[in-house]
Amino acid sequence: MSPAATHKRWIDAILVYRQPRVLAMLFLGFSAGLPLLLVFGTLSAWLAREGVDKSTIGHVSWVALLYGLKFIWSPLVDRLQLPVIGSIFGQRRSWMLMAQTGVICGLLAMASSDPLNHLELLVYAALLVAFSSATQDISIDAWRIEAMPMEDQGAMAATYQIGYRIGMLLAGGGAFTLAHYYSWPLAYTVMAICMSIGIITTLIIPEPGHLVSRETWKQEEKVIYFLENSSHLPGTVRDVYAWIIGAVICPFTEFFSRNGRFALTILLFIGLFRISDITMGVMANPLYVDVGFSDLDIGVVTKTVGPFITIAGALLGGSLVIRFGVMPVLLAGAILVILTNLLFVAIAMLPPNIMMLALVVGADNLSGGMAGSAFIAYLSGLTNKAYTATQYALFSSLMLLPAKFIGGFSGDVVDAQGYPFFFIYTAALGIPAILLILYLIRRNSMVKT
Repeated sequence: MSPAATHKRWIDAILVYRQPRVLAMLFLGFSAGLPLLLVFGTLSAWLAREGVDKSTIGHVSWVALLYGLKFIWSPLVDRLQLPVIGSIFGQRRSWMLMAQTGVICGLLAMASSDPLNHLELLVYAALLVAFSSATQDISIDAWRIEAMPMEDQGAMAATYQIGYRIGMLLAGGGAFTLAHYYSWPLAYTVMAICMSIGIITTLIIPEPGHLVSRETWKQEEKVIYFLENSSHLPGTVRDVYAWIIGAVICPFTEFFSRNGRFALTILLFIGLFRISDITMGVMANPLYVDVGFSDLDIGVVTKTVGPFITIAGALLGGSLVIRFGVMPVLLAGAILVILTNLLFVAIAMLPPNIMMLALVVGADNLSGGMAGSAFIAYLSGLTNKAYTATQYALFSSLMLLPAKFIGGFSGDVVDAQGYPFFFIYTAALGIPAILLILYLIRRNSMVKT
């Protein structure tokens, strides 16, 4: 984050949302958010309605694991030029178009499948959707980081989150409504048609420029050195090895070369930042049920009011990042996440009160949206634009995997100690992230001086 970015006026922080590339992220975010539930929660509901046994439904949900493994093939998105469309649309947009086409084909294949008689076909189609959707995420993240300067990444992240939430709302409530009045196959067909929004946006937006720094050239010298000292190998083998070094090894060595031992601190912070809110979120819905809230209460507050407050929080976070910089907003977001976790103790200890539920869920969604915009902007600033897709995919996977693992023990903590202790425990999980942010702020100030 450049020093100038921390001195922008409020009007500048708001007007940035009028820029075409910032607005484009709204539609790309929609295209990214739409497929997720269609291979996860919404798909589970469809299978349950068709009478598929719960064990099988649970196994099918593993399809969504592809989202956490996208860093494996992210080097292809960075380096492999797709034939024909790659030269026409450019590296980022061609991968977006291929991925979006894959999502549409997969959704149409799911719509034409019978869960009871052709479940295997449905699963293969869901795998195509998940793989294509994860690939789309990689390419959209790369385009976002390369399309606008670092000081505008907060706004890019905010509009992306808004579009993502709208896409999830459509894939959730919209698909359920269509399935209720018509059928699940029609619902999935309509979702496939809605993916055309992503394709249209991809065709309109420009291909971003790819900047290569001096440090990057130092990394690429490893490829040259290998080629110069491997003349004894067959040409094809040399080319494959050289590609792997340049596309897979260099992105990781470049990050550590650029940051030194401090890279370990950065990676530790990335792994810890989301632990508090993700762990809390696992037990939020069980809490509402056990306290005595009705399905209608839960649905209205968490699935209708909550997402709109998250959108407000994302917009607020994006504007604050532009006005004050990334690190102060990260710190404020991390503190608010802890405080809102503690508010859930009141929900657990008091009789069900819809106004209290709305207040707590609203505060949680507002802080989550604000922290999310700042964190995405922070991760974006860590990448080298020569390896955008690979490095950001690594960061985003590292962001989720530790939190998902620890979150898996949430039920054990509740069973052993109860809900009040659990939410105090999840709040405490956020303290290391705050300490690391304070350390990062101090280190950045020392580097500047």
